Amino acid sequence: MDTHGQEDSMTGRMIEFDANGATAPGYLATPDGATGPVVVVLHTWWGLTEPFRQVCDRLAEAGYIALAPDLYHGKTTDSVEEAQALGSALDQHDDQWRGDIRGAMRYLREHGATSTADGRGAFGFVAFSLGGAYALDSSVELPDEIAAVVTFYATYPGLDYRRAKAAYLCHFAEDDPYESAEAAAEMERDLHAAGKRVAVYTYPGTKHWFFEANRPETYDAAATALAWERTLAFLNAELRRS
Repeated sequence: MDTHGQEDSMTGRMIEFDANGATAPGYLATPDGATGPVVVVLHTWWGLTEPFRQVCDRLAEAGYIALAPDLYHGKTTDSVEEAQALGSALDQHDDQWRGDIRGAMRYLREHGATSTADGRGAFGFVAFSLGGAYALDSSVELPDEIAAVVTFYATYPGLDYRRAKAAYLCHFAEDDPYESAEAAAEMERDLHAAGKRVAVYTYPGTKHWFFEANRPETYDAAATALAWERTLAFLNAELRRS
């Protein structure tokens, strides 16, 4: 597997990894020493834009190996209409996005992935909107490999979480036209009914994409800081157990 690519920051760089019988791009950030628990970051329907590369960098600063697969293979957009079209098209090709996610996990496993101390799985996920739905799906499809899932403004109706072995942390916006309070409450009930450990937070006065600093119309710095603090505490508890 090729890890060539130009440096994008002090900690991260674009790479390529094997997926679906070909290569897929992604953004990899590693801590000093290049070892630690591993986290897959899944972007929203905008594509692999700067906020999600920054999430990888921030995870690396906290001691995690983080890889964000580029599920659109190079495409990004600022347009809601185009993003909706890209996301809808990708939804119709679950073999592609599932293959890319599994390829990213395989790459991490072969490049220093560490297991959780209690053996429940090696991987954490931090995922947003479109990517959040894919992370929820992955936790059910790959139960023995995923120990912790963090989602931002994401649900996936109809999943049977009884198969999953992950713990869940779910962040929601209060005023969200894409994910209703009813959908969030239903997912929380489903997770509890399946016996999963789950924490759900709704951030007052926020809108969808509140975590993304390049969306000034929705970005909320205070909510972002609190959500990130909770995310790191959750990942530390689930992936660094002694």
